[in-house]
Amino acid sequence: MSYGQHLVSGAFSGFTSVICLQPFDLLKTRLQQGDGASNHRQGFLVLFVRALGIAGIARNVIARDGVLALWQGTLPTLLRNVPGVALYMSTLHEARSAMAKTAYFAKSSPSALSLSVLPTLTVQGNLLAGAVTRTVVGTILNPLAVLKARYESDLYAYRSLWQAFCALARGGPSHLFRGATASAMRDAPYAGLFLVSYEQLKREGAAFVQPLSYSSTALVNGFAGAGAGTAATFATHPFDVLKTKLQVRNEDRYHTLRSTIRTIWMNRGIMGFFDGISLRLSRKVLSSAIGWATYEAILVFIHNQPRLVPSIT
Repeated sequence: MSYGQHLVSGAFSGFTSVICLQPFDLLKTRLQQGDGASNHRQGFLVLFVRALGIAGIARNVIARDGVLALWQGTLPTLLRNVPGVALYMSTLHEARSAMAKTAYFAKSSPSALSLSVLPTLTVQGNLLAGAVTRTVVGTILNPLAVLKARYESDLYAYRSLWQAFCALARGGPSHLFRGATASAMRDAPYAGLFLVSYEQLKREGAAFVQPLSYSSTALVNGFAGAGAGTAATFATHPFDVLKTKLQVRNEDRYHTLRSTIRTIWMNRGIMGFFDGISLRLSRKVLSSAIGWATYEAILVFIHNQPRLVPSIT
């Protein structure tokens, strides 16, 4: 299958996830942007307090601007995620296809039960392919990630997307690539862990369900994506908190990765690194299920109907 077909499938996957799940992103950014100082001795009672905080943020947004305000920032999110997912999915496929031709990374006995048309690799191959591809794509698109985070935040009063972009560009590379290190520290392990878990869960699901149709294959891929997204999200969430703080806060205490870590620790303790975990977990589980099921379903459809869907080069 061509690179262009994977690019289009990835773009449609990213578009679907953004439209369905933007409110989770907006609420997560609003929750993570604050200092949220609290008594460290509260322990896991903080989780209950933060849950109330999420509900309060949602109520305030709706009361002030209506339900559609929960989709604020959808355009910059589309600008970031649609090309981002498309580039990631298509480049990942190219990398996995190349690695599958090597003896070290090729999986010796791919499953015959699944209708998937993606290359199969060893655990090491999936870890490496996912981590490197996600980090490279994420770094290239980091300016759009900063734009997305600031547009979702209520700390900036941008009147238009163009004004937001111009304000960011005037800050130079230090603003355009703000939080890039924290993003890489989040994305590399996330993508590697996700891909390994996804392929393993997909194999186990195929053995259990024995998918022989589009619907059963999509079901297996959706559950595999949801399970893999859960594990990878828990493991990498502290870096997501760091990334948001770095991208939306301009105070000196949030100027570097080290100072941001110190500030969060002093204000909130260990729980401060898990702000918004429920929102990110909900979004990642759903986006992984929707995104990967959609991506693979489109590829299987194209693969099985070559005469109706010409190759995109």
